[in-house]
Amino acid sequence: MAPDWLWYGLAALLVIGGLAGTILPVLPGVPMVFLGLWLAAWADDFSHVGAGILWLLGAMALLSVVIDLLASLLGAQRAGATRGGLVGAGLGTVIGFFFGLPGIVLGPLAGAVIGELLYRRGLGTAAEVGLATWIALLVAAALKLALVFVMLGIFILALLW
Repeated sequence: MAPDWLWYGLAALLVIGGLAGTILPVLPGVPMVFLGLWLAAWADDFSHVGAGILWLLGAMALLSVVIDLLASLLGAQRAGATRGGLVGAGLGTVIGFFFGLPGIVLGPLAGAVIGELLYRRGLGTAAEVGLATWIALLVAAALKLALVFVMLGIFILALLW
C-alpha cells in the first residue's frame, strides 16, 4: 500500500487541476475536484468525511455538468434563438470539446450563429444569439467556480467537525 502522503498529494493535485479546469474548460473541472475530495476522504478511511457528505459533494459535481450542458442552450434561448440556433448551440458545444480550448470557447457561439443562419435569419440576429450563448457560458463558468468553493468549504468543515 502506498504511503498516506502519496494519496493526499494525488488528491491535492486533482483538486488543483479541477480548479484550473473550472476556469479553463479543457479539463472536467468540478468532477476532478470531487474525485480529489473523495480520494482524500478515502485516504483518511472516511473517518472525517463520510458517505452523506460525499453524496452531497457528488450531487454538486453532477449539478455542474448539468450547468455546463444547459448554459449554451439557455443563453441562446434568452436571446430569442430559433430552433435552429438552439440546436446549433448544443451541437457547437458538443463538437467544440473535440477541438480543445478554442473549440470549447468558440463552438457554442459558432454553432448558434450557423444554426440561426441556416434557419434563414439575418447575420445581425445570428450574431446576437451567438454572443448571448457565449455570455451564458461565462456565467456558467462563474457558477461552477462558486460551486467548487462551496464544495471545498463543506469538505473542510467536515474535516474540522
